[in-house]
Amino acid sequence: MLRDITIGQYYQADSNIHKLDPRTKLIGTLVFLISLFLFRNVTAFAIATVFLAVMIKISKVPFRFMMRGMKSIFVIMLITVIFNMFMTPGDALVKVWKFTITVQGAENAAYTAVRLIYLIIGASLMTLTTTPNQLTDGLESLMGPFKIFKLPVHEIAMMMSIALRFIPILLDETDKIMRAQAARGADFEHGNIIQRAKALVPILVPLFVSAFRRANDLAMAMEARCYRGGEGRTKMKPLKYSSGDRIAFLILVIYLAAVIAAGRFGFI
Repeated sequence: MLRDITIGQYYQADSNIHKLDPRTKLIGTLVFLISLFLFRNVTAFAIATVFLAVMIKISKVPFRFMMRGMKSIFVIMLITVIFNMFMTPGDALVKVWKFTITVQGAENAAYTAVRLIYLIIGASLMTLTTTPNQLTDGLESLMGPFKIFKLPVHEIAMMMSIALRFIPILLDETDKIMRAQAARGADFEHGNIIQRAKALVPILVPLFVSAFRRANDLAMAMEARCYRGGEGRTKMKPLKYSSGDRIAFLILVIYLAAVIAAGRFGFI
């Protein structure tokens, strides 16, 4: 399961989405995620599905590879769906012992599950098609106006980029530690909750040690390269919008207008 988390990974491919400016992808991802919560409407969700499917096709990232990230949120999605089904008041649909599944609860559960799936896929699509350096530059550029409030924009963007980059690294490290502990006789699959929690201690300690060691190595490497923050620094590859970005913004506007129209006039 640890290898199935796709957020934070980069998939090398020669696609039009890979070539887009990182600011375009960040804005597009944000608009797409917000659009999922604008309306509860079948037509609007159908438009979002078509839009997401087209973006995945253009990105040339294998759909099977992208869907691996769903395994990491299966438990969270299952708990959310169950709570929505049984805790939402409304017209009774099915009664299970003392619990009642309502029509409104089933509808809420379905919409919530779809939103969670699209959230993960949308965020994964951005990180899979954008390198950490591009993400840093894009975030720094978009947060540029906040510099007038003395906000350390470059440092914040750098921290967010490093955090994203460290997700797959730490997951891979965790997988190696678990395999090493299992080879020594550790059992992570059996026993009650307390026993499983105790079994995680031999994993957490070396994982924290490894994380601090990597953070120290990164800090030393940045200091050896005379890194002193973003003030006065130039970029080897300055960001520049192209014709592809203008087309992408046009498609984004059309998508948003279609979702808003479908949310108001579409079928429930």
